[in-house]
Amino acid sequence: MERADGGRVVLCVLCGLPAAGKSTLARALRRQLPLRQGWDCALLVYDDLIPEEAWGRGEPPDGEPPLDSAWKRRRRELLRHLERLLRALRSHPAPPGPAAAPPSWGRFLSCCAEQGLLPGRGGGPGTRPLCLVLDDNFYYRSMRHEVFQLARKYSLGFCQLFLECPLELCLQRNRLRGSPVPEGTICRMAQRVEVPEPEKNPWEQNSLVLSSSACAPEEQCDSGLMEAFHVQIINLLGAALENPVKQNEENTEQKEADRAICAASTVHQADQTCRRIISQTMKEAKDKNVLPSEMKSLAEELNKLKAEFLEDLRQGSHVGNESGQQNPTVDPAASVLSSFQPVLLKTSKSDSFLRWRAQPPLTPARGLWNRDAG
Repeated sequence: MERADGGRVVLCVLCGLPAAGKSTLARALRRQLPLRQGWDCALLVYDDLIPEEAWGRGEPPDGEPPLDSAWKRRRRELLRHLERLLRALRSHPAPPGPAAAPPSWGRFLSCCAEQGLLPGRGGGPGTRPLCLVLDDNFYYRSMRHEVFQLARKYSLGFCQLFLECPLELCLQRNRLRGSPVPEGTICRMAQRVEVPEPEKNPWEQNSLVLSSSACAPEEQCDSGLMEAFHVQIINLLGAALENPVKQNEENTEQKEADRAICAASTVHQADQTCRRIISQTMKEAKDKNVLPSEMKSLAEELNKLKAEFLEDLRQGSHVGNESGQQNPTVDPAASVLSSFQPVLLKTSKSDSFLRWRAQPPLTPARGLWNRDAG
């Protein structure tokens, strides 16, 4: 995609663990790309654009925000705001706001205005290439794929910069921060982080994995990384600029990759939802003073059903449509709940389940299983 003034756009995704050096590298790119390469560069820092209260108080179960959390809603809002900006850069009017603009829209506009990104308001970049750097953890591949899909929709350049840093060093740097991330969250993220695999996923071909372990403290990473990897980073950005993602490309291999990403994301969300359902079910049984031996039997039955249900999802029984894409109008949590309910109710004939279940069938409400009043 070319901007209305002729300039081309690259979406650069920065990813890695908290305190790996992403934000300092982003600031270095913001300073040095205009000076060294003659590019415009703007930063979209998720920590600044997503309010702190979206994370809630304390850590959610397993370090994961719930499926219907404010955190996930804010991320979806941010992608919509980015798309409005991209449309505006292409056609040159100021980006139109949503009918009922959420507070995040004002923060996004202020961020863009401060960096001269808003056309038609006395700003807007010139004809030089524009690198939009998205600074977030992006530890799941599915998160980064959402940005890739946006690049494909508007024929933009796309690339990934993954900062690799040992967990202990990230924890050490994190302790020095004014507002450190909970260490348990970083440890769980380290267990689940998905490094780009361009050899397996063609859409990740413009990816670069950089080691930031040699830069300590974190504040020194920007100059250190840029000096150590300047040529590699510039070559990556140049390749992305010269080879924008093609729209509606008939690529069977890419469709298979998209389908796998969609399935992985769905299975992960389903697993988190099923865990909460089973936890609530076990709590209800405990409240009814079910014997420990029967509690153990019930837990085994429910976990077996969960494993079978997730395996069905992995095999594609409940995932997406023929193209491997989820229906954006369907709430993933509601879909999983409605699918797992009949599976769960299969236990209604088991001895352990019958001993404690004296209420009407379970029904989903607010992401958990509650009893019908009548």
